[in-house]
Amino acid sequence: MVLVGSHLERLLPYAIHSRSKPPTHEAKAALMPKAQPKPTTVLKTRSVPKTKPQATAEANGGVPRSNKGAKTRIRLLESAKSVFEDAGFLEARITDIADRAGLSHGSFYHYFDSKEQIFREVADAQEKLLTEAALRDSDPDTAEPLTEYERIARANRTYFERYRANSKIMGVIEEVSRYDDYVNETRMRRQKHFADRANKSIKRLQKAGVADPNIDSQIAAVALGSMIGRF
Repeated sequence: MVLVGSHLERLLPYAIHSRSKPPTHEAKAALMPKAQPKPTTVLKTRSVPKTKPQATAEANGGVPRSNKGAKTRIRLLESAKSVFEDAGFLEARITDIADRAGLSHGSFYHYFDSKEQIFREVADAQEKLLTEAALRDSDPDTAEPLTEYERIARANRTYFERYRANSKIMGVIEEVSRYDDYVNETRMRRQKHFADRANKSIKRLQKAGVADPNIDSQIAAVALGSMIGRF
């Protein structure tokens, strides 16, 4: 009865409007009970992350457990340096580095986590090479102590020779340092190393009465380092 009464209430306006005209199709459609949409079932799927070879302790900065592992790591670093020299950093591929070392692609990740990591280690090794002091403090022919002039000349000559022998990779390092903070900080440490060393030498010479005591040793050290670094 409630349902019938409800339908009569809906028809009443049409009956008042015109008793002679039957309800239109639109009116009939309005009177029909609307079907409720069936609830949809959403199937939840668990995404499977893409996988790559798992980096080991060696790749995370650990020391290889065996002598063979240490030699393999060195071989990868040497191969990486060669590939970076030939292709540059952006075009170099991990596959190329592994192939040149005679290893599989997956073996690379046993020692390094990414191309960025191995490049940074190559850059660290180059900066260490440039900052190493010359081995001798005396003339190799006469075994006599070097003069201050000879010491400075020898240090500068050693730096230039090392840089020239590694000019290709140094060019790549200079390029990468523009957008890689770690590599840039490595270069800054090298410059600071030479500036600090020059500052100490100038102060020592000033104390010995060889250098002008009125010169600011720190400013002079930075200036001399910039002259050598941008030669």
